[in-house]
Amino acid sequence: MRLKIGDFARIAQVTVQTLRHYDDLGLLPPAEVDALSGYRYYLLDQLPRLHRILALKDLGFSLEQISHLLAKDLPLAEVQGMLRLKQGELRQQVQEQLDRLERIEARLRQMENEGCPPKIEVVIKPVEALRVASVRQIIPSYWDEEPVWAALFEAMGQARLTPTGPCLTLYHSGEPDIDIEVCAPVPLTAAGAGEMQVRTLPRVDMMASTLHRGPFTGLAETFGELLAWVHENGYRVAGPDREVFLRLPEPGASRTDPNAITEMQIPIQRE
Repeated sequence: MRLKIGDFARIAQVTVQTLRHYDDLGLLPPAEVDALSGYRYYLLDQLPRLHRILALKDLGFSLEQISHLLAKDLPLAEVQGMLRLKQGELRQQVQEQLDRLERIEARLRQMENEGCPPKIEVVIKPVEALRVASVRQIIPSYWDEEPVWAALFEAMGQARLTPTGPCLTLYHSGEPDIDIEVCAPVPLTAAGAGEMQVRTLPRVDMMASTLHRGPFTGLAETFGELLAWVHENGYRVAGPDREVFLRLPEPGASRTDPNAITEMQIPIQRE
């Protein structure tokens, strides 16, 4: 029994446009096309294939993936592999939504407790691997970084290297023994020399990040707010925190320049 495309669409509860689209992709060609009128005719026997297409689409597969899954002689193991990949993808999406829900709940609790909006805005983002030249030292206080930076830039000058992006500080440990590593991004071909080493900072999949605008005197408070956010939202610290100097203070004005911009970053993992 031949069915016009409109009748077949009504029985299958899809639109005519959907059937035409599936035909264009080769997913579900009509059983017959009238050579004179161009009318498309379908058979009831084509309903099972359409239902499979719709079922796979409901599972989240793209039409391109569905076309591959419906190919003849596709090994069972490959079909199972695609289903497992989709399963993992959907689980990741669900976890991301649950994480977002927890962040909303944490923000609401904070606003209820403090009676005002959050002092900082935090973004969770991936940070790609970065090739850097660096010098690492133990310093007595956070205001004693300058000689370490001087050592790095002197070594870079001798090696004829210039930073390829914003410089940053890694804090491997805090007070009383402040273990810092001052870093400048460099080309992949750069090599270390003397006190300066050249290495690749690994990619961080989840970096909690916030911006501090103003003099360096306020960095400790902003970092405290960021660290509190990490714990309140169910994360734990997963590596050295970073300060990325997006806009440096004017020379000699690190304690006063209101226009300096520093990005503060903490690698995190779920508790």
